[in-house]
Amino acid sequence: MFRKRIIRVLRKFIVERFEEVMSRITKRNSKMFLKVQLNWNVVIPAESLDIKGLMLQKAILIRLLDDFAAKKATKDLGYLLAVTTLDKIGEGKVREHSGDVLFPVTFTCLSFKVFRGEILEGVVHKILKHGVFMRCGPIENLYLSNQKMRDYEYQIGESPCFLNTTTGSRIEKDVGVRCVVIGVKYMEAMKEFQAVVGLEGDYLGPV
Repeated sequence: MFRKRIIRVLRKFIVERFEEVMSRITKRNSKMFLKVQLNWNVVIPAESLDIKGLMLQKAILIRLLDDFAAKKATKDLGYLLAVTTLDKIGEGKVREHSGDVLFPVTFTCLSFKVFRGEILEGVVHKILKHGVFMRCGPIENLYLSNQKMRDYEYQIGESPCFLNTTTGSRIEKDVGVRCVVIGVKYMEAMKEFQAVVGLEGDYLGPV
């Protein structure tokens, strides 16, 4: 009975973390979301090793989630969003000098990565004379240059924007813009991705 209750708690904990992350992201293109299985090592401090069985599993899971959040992003996988399942916990190995125990774990997770040529939607958060910056999911810096939005002209004023003088559509702060990814760069030091986008294609522009 106790064992089943702990298992339910563990499952609920993972699901809630997963749903919390997903609720913040509008899924525009499934290709951006990668489901991958990873093998990591989780270190449990010596003072935590008086717990046994499922309580130890919970401690390993919590430490894994902390390490996962600290990792934030990788060049190959993109932004690490959520651990979806803890698939396997291997046999622990004691570290000789510290007494801490290293557990190899296998888990499945969800990540978010954009690729060149993909169509996505960003929300404008900064407007400059030479272009705009947008957000999309965890990516804060999607850059749309004025050279990549033909027929739009910069309009100066209290609320600057880019105006299409033919259609009257406006690219301004808090507006969603459908665009195509031209290039992606990973900034290792900051664990951030930057992308250059454009409006050259069908059905691209403010939405």
